[in-house]
Order: sequence, then structure tokens, then C-alpha cells
Amino acid sequence: MPKQIDIAEVASGFDFFFTETFEQVRGAYLDPGDSLFESLAQLSAADASAPMGSCATIAAHVAHIDYYLRALEDRMLGRDVGWVNWDEIWRTVGAVDEAGWADLQAELRGNYARIKERLASADEWQGTRELSSLLGIIAHSAYHLGEIRQMMCRLRS
Repeated sequence: MPKQIDIAEVASGFDFFFTETFEQVRGAYLDPGDSLFESLAQLSAADASAPMGSCATIAAHVAHIDYYLRALEDRMLGRDVGWVNWDEIWRTVGAVDEAGWADLQAELRGNYARIKERLASADEWQGTRELSSLLGIIAHSAYHLGEIRQMMCRLRS
């Protein structure tokens, strides 16, 4: 007989890694001060807009993470995701001014907060769609955080 795990325990584990990636290092895989929001707080709009050769800007990575959160949130909730165009988001954000940079970060924080609330309601989940979506969000966001941290290193060298 397969062993059952309480969904609240699974959600708690996901919350641990989700929080570490975005908000507060808890010692799982990041160094102190390296979470996404802590990293972004160190950057000006000029930094976020700096060209990295033929690669996307930091601002574009942030827009992509935000877009990804919205897409996976829709998937988690069983909504249509036919609106998703992964290539488009990379073309829509390049350089940002200070107001645009602040807006981009605020939008990301808002979407992050909504997904945190969804984690708190795990006992209402209907299937594996929520689990797979959250796992995707954590892994994909951690990847982009690594990209941003590498870009920050290049900016400072």
C-alpha cells in the first residue's frame, strides 16, 4: 500500500523553498542576501536595463518570472493558458526607467503573494496540477535567480 503524505506537509515544504527563492534565505540553497527580492533591491533601473551582449536584460528576466508566475497560477487554478506566448515576454521588456523598474518589482511581489496564499489553502487542492505547477515555479524561478545573480556579478566587475 502506498504511503500517503498530508498535503499540508507537502505545501509547507514547497513554501519553504518558494520563500527561500523569492524572499528570505533559509539555508536550503542560497547564501544570505541572495533571494530574488533581496537581489533586485540592490539594482537600479540602469542596472536592470544594462545590455548583456546578446542576452536579455535583468528587467526582462524579472518580467519573464512574473509572466511565468501568472501562467502557472492560471494552470494551478485550471484556467485557460492559451494566452501564453513565451517568446513575446522576452521582446516586450528591455530597458526600464526607475518608475518602470519599481512597477515591475511590485507586480512580481503581488503575484508572489497570491501564490503564497494559494500554498496556505493546500487542503482545498483538487489534484496534482497544483503540485506540479508549484514545483515548476520554484525550479524555474530559481534558475532565473541564478541567471540574475550571474548578471549582477558581470555588472560589478
